[in-house]
Amino acid sequence: ARLSGRPFDPRQPKGRSVWMVDDVTARREAADAVRRARDELEVRVLERTAELAGANTQLQAEIVERRQAEARVHHMAYHDSLTGLPNRALLADRLDRAMLAAQRSERGLAVMFIDLDRFKTINDSLGHMTGDQLLKEVANRLCGAVRASDTVARLGGDEFVVLLPGIRNADESSHVAQKIIDSLAAPFPLEGRMLHISPSIGICMYPDDGEDVATLMRNADAAMYHAKASGRNNYQYFTQTMNLAAAQHFEMESSLRSALALGQFELHYQPIMDIATRRLATLEVLLRWRRPASGLVMPDQFISIIEENGLIVPVGEWVLRRACEQSMEWQRMGLQPVPLAINLSPRQFMHKGLVDSIRRILDETGIDPALIEFEITETALMQHGEHTMDVLGQINAMGIRLSIDDFGTGYSSLAYLKRFPVRKIKIDRAFIKDLEESAEDRAIVAAITALSDSLQLSIVAEGVETEEQYELLRKQGCQYAQGYLFSKPVLGVRAQLMLERAAGQSRVAITGA
Repeated sequence: ARLSGRPFDPRQPKGRSVWMVDDVTARREAADAVRRARDELEVRVLERTAELAGANTQLQAEIVERRQAEARVHHMAYHDSLTGLPNRALLADRLDRAMLAAQRSERGLAVMFIDLDRFKTINDSLGHMTGDQLLKEVANRLCGAVRASDTVARLGGDEFVVLLPGIRNADESSHVAQKIIDSLAAPFPLEGRMLHISPSIGICMYPDDGEDVATLMRNADAAMYHAKASGRNNYQYFTQTMNLAAAQHFEMESSLRSALALGQFELHYQPIMDIATRRLATLEVLLRWRRPASGLVMPDQFISIIEENGLIVPVGEWVLRRACEQSMEWQRMGLQPVPLAINLSPRQFMHKGLVDSIRRILDETGIDPALIEFEITETALMQHGEHTMDVLGQINAMGIRLSIDDFGTGYSSLAYLKRFPVRKIKIDRAFIKDLEESAEDRAIVAAITALSDSLQLSIVAEGVETEEQYELLRKQGCQYAQGYLFSKPVLGVRAQLMLERAAGQSRVAITGA
């Protein structure tokens, strides 16, 4: 309640007075309710303010995070994930801008297409982790070899592109290309090994070699392949003849992809003769491509292509199978079989399914393994160490003989003649063609013959074309000879006649005896 009073006479404070009592319960409760409501509102306002502040902070963080994510996505879209270099998309954009700038400044620009030589060998033998680390180190050296205004991009695999804007002449690009070659010449120390890598560089100039991104990239690529064909570890400038060669290469590769299915491959056979008796000893199996509208295509025009794109594996398997089937056909005709010498390419030799494929073909055709002889180049033998030993051991265990083709032109290491189960070596035609005039060639042939005799290896001289060469080889003790003096490579029908003639000679010899 609220109590209030008033004296009747203010001068007599202890005199009479009047008092009023008010019931203020409801008013007090209302005031308390208002106060409580105000306090609750203030609390709510503070809480909401805090919530809004937290939400704002979270929103700001989300905005920052989204921007960072967008920046990452943008970087990923325009940069290589392994090296961090610009990728094909960013390179195209920068090349577009560089061409516009070149038009305004009347200066040129150069595009360099770089491919690492034999990088696949490192990748396959040491693993992708080592290969990736090597690519990172290469990227670093490339960036260090160019100007700050230049662009180094990675297209994928071991392919890089360097964009040189604002150059005055081709000499500037030559200088940069040589710097790149020099920068990669030093070994790369990785995982306790010293790895060596070299570049093949193709260069094209704007606007002389193209006026758009696609043309410049294509022409630089063509120049790079010319650099590889010119011995690798060098740079070559684009010329219009390269375009024609690239178009022909592409057309031939496209045709080769269907050649096997269309039955366009055929086998030719060239005799290897016993020098002492001048009789047929072996038939070398040689692949030819009967291309529609082009006629017979020789292997030096297409073997490198199918070796590069991997078609050599199924084609090589077809060669082995068809040769074995042909030998069995001749045997069913009653002809005395002779061994068939079949080439194994480096790519085919390193294929994991090679041994199983050989074993399967032998089983399915029923041929005697002793009638098969594989010819392997020195380079293929020396490239892969223990794997080579294992494969050769399995092939030798089947009863198949092994010979080294083109002896003297590759590593020519005497160690592998001792380590590998080789039965025969073939002297390359390079040492035979000038045998009559060159004392050096005669000395080399004599040395190889003596070496073969001491190691109990058979020896075949390739490219014998004259009677004089034949007689020199006979006097030096060479056992077998092969070349146009005896016969060019012929189809199976003509090879069958050789077998029939050899059988007739044998019968005459027996009768004479």
